Amino acid sequence: MKQVEQPVAIQPQPIAAFGLTADNQYDKCVALARNLWWSWHAEVINLFRDLDPIRWRQLDHNPIALLSEFTPERLSMRAGELVLHSRINQAYRRLKEYVSEIPPWGRTHAGVLGSKPVAYFSLEFGVHESIPIYSGGLGVLSGDHIKSASGLGVPLVAVGLFYDQGYFKQHLDINGWQHEEYLNTKVENLPMEPALGTDGKPITVRIDTRAGKLLAKVWLMHVGRVRLYLLDCDVPSNNPEDRELTSRLYGGDNRTRIRQELVAGVGGVRALKALGIFPGVYHLNEGHSSFAILEAIRTRMKDDGMDFDVALRNVAQRTVFTTHTPVPAGHDRFDRNLIEEHIGPLRDELGISTEQLMGLGRVEPQNEHETFCMTVLGLKLSRRANAVSNLHGHVTRRMWAHLWPWRVEEEIPIGHITNGVHIQSWLAWQMQQLYDRHFPADWMHRMGEPDVWQDIHGIDPGELWETHYALKNLLLAFVRRRISRQCRRRGESDEAVEAARNILDPNILTLGFGRRFATYKRALMLLTDEDRLAEMVGDPKRPMQIIFAGKAHPADEPGRQLIQRIANLRHDPRFAGRIAFVEDYDINVCRHLIQGVDVWLNNPRRPLEASGTSGQKAVLNGALNLSILDGWWAEAYDGSNGFAIGNGTSHVDDRVTDARDAADLYRVLIEEVIPLYYDRDIDGLPRQWVKRMMNSISSLAWRFSADRMVADYVNHAYLPASGGVSCDMNVK
Repeated sequence: MKQVEQPVAIQPQPIAAFGLTADNQYDKCVALARNLWWSWHAEVINLFRDLDPIRWRQLDHNPIALLSEFTPERLSMRAGELVLHSRINQAYRRLKEYVSEIPPWGRTHAGVLGSKPVAYFSLEFGVHESIPIYSGGLGVLSGDHIKSASGLGVPLVAVGLFYDQGYFKQHLDINGWQHEEYLNTKVENLPMEPALGTDGKPITVRIDTRAGKLLAKVWLMHVGRVRLYLLDCDVPSNNPEDRELTSRLYGGDNRTRIRQELVAGVGGVRALKALGIFPGVYHLNEGHSSFAILEAIRTRMKDDGMDFDVALRNVAQRTVFTTHTPVPAGHDRFDRNLIEEHIGPLRDELGISTEQLMGLGRVEPQNEHETFCMTVLGLKLSRRANAVSNLHGHVTRRMWAHLWPWRVEEEIPIGHITNGVHIQSWLAWQMQQLYDRHFPADWMHRMGEPDVWQDIHGIDPGELWETHYALKNLLLAFVRRRISRQCRRRGESDEAVEAARNILDPNILTLGFGRRFATYKRALMLLTDEDRLAEMVGDPKRPMQIIFAGKAHPADEPGRQLIQRIANLRHDPRFAGRIAFVEDYDINVCRHLIQGVDVWLNNPRRPLEASGTSGQKAVLNGALNLSILDGWWAEAYDGSNGFAIGNGTSHVDDRVTDARDAADLYRVLIEEVIPLYYDRDIDGLPRQWVKRMMNSISSLAWRFSADRMVADYVNHAYLPASGGVSCDMNVK
């Protein structure tokens, strides 16, 4: 019998659905901890921290793990000692109000999606450091996306994988060499629960392959108003190898990767159906989840009697595809045998041949020597595709022009929506308090409006500088703790540990560099001329210091070598105490860095940075960007809101480009950055520097917010895909 798709209203949901029926203080704290809404509300974070500041830090800011060490009686006693009862009650009441109402923006602009929710697929989600199911920028972008969707009231559900070992923990040995450690995450310490189907029972989905079946259970995590569903292959009925399939993010070989992507895509669509959710829009965040569209096509064929071509057109019209990388190696490719082994049973149900299926993943469908590319599949099976910055749009259209050989490059149907960041997640509490005092009372609900941010110019420069200086001191204290801990772990001398406790100086110009250590990001550009850098770092009147952080993929030997060279600078007396490498870069380390540095450095080889969002986070907290004119910075820099390296061009020879950019980086530092920072008035205030901080905040914070980004997706992608309104993005 044909199954009738019943509209499912995603928002608002019953309070009981979020576990918000608590009566006592302990249960209210647990309810707060089990919805990740707390992770972007400083007053709730501070509430958990106040319960036990030391354990809060030791437990990686995990409120569920923290509360597990309290009995209800002990928590009530502690709350009484610290007068926390009213704060707990207020936070609990605010959460209840939050999840039970649809914000005005969502009602006005996204209401039609209430019965046709967006299904947002991503292979990783970086919501908070206590939930290690992300590796870097893509996952953090996904986390920011669903947080802003929650805040705006966009009817959206998210689908990904649960990695019980997550991404690796990074440790450097005495020689500066990166070592990877994988730790099992305790599910009981995560805000997850089994997802229940329409029959009220926990969901397990099945995916058939030529080699046998794959099973995955489904977890539910609440991120504000958004439900995040995570598939997990650690199911007793799976064979031992498959039980480990979703253990690690980006681990294993090509066979592991295709099986993970099969679970995320095909399994994700089947999980939504078991939940009674029938999306009006499929949004694929990168090509990893493109198999989802094949499953959606199969479902339409089975449920509605369509043939393959009709079902493909129907589903493609409702699919939005976002590509994030201009680096060819970043696009997953699989050979014919892997595709047939894993997609063969689904292909049988689609009623297409192996050649037809392979053709969907090839630029040249008839080219038997071409492998199957997940990005090509995503582009072919969607009618709305976008890059993640203006420049990346140009690069992507050129990169995939062969898919539309009959069109000129300017007419390639790939638009762009520039990435943004979730302001509340990355804005320091101290800066938020400053904004609260000077911005309109409702500014947090109007973050996407440029007028709101112009009030930064009305703040006394001394007050803004003092706030920044306080954050800088917090950063340096954090770095000292981390570096001294690293020394102790390596068994270094007491003298080395003590020296680590005294590195860096809050009165010195401080640069921050934190990102994945891929070679094209050129982490060593500042070290091109070590003697020159040593002079700058050790200048007696205008010195400079640098904090590095970042991971290299375990298989990226050149990236690991970059880390080793930077880490070993601590042994060079010219740089001792002035250059630090912080291990295990994650959301927490990133948060400290972007909130406390003076300058955020980014020097990728143009045009290989699709967007970049770390610099956008730094903007919110007053740090100035010093960056290549690539990704978002190419459309953000106006000459008065930061600093630019180069003039936005690249030589055809990478060696020439690298040398030219390095020379300009030194020039900008020596001629612009350092003089401006140390130009002080009689009170010791760098007024022109602070003016540039204000220009940065007022011109960039509203433009590069995730709220603006998600609003763009709603208006230019989701609504048109669902049949709501016309679209100004290119439609294929």
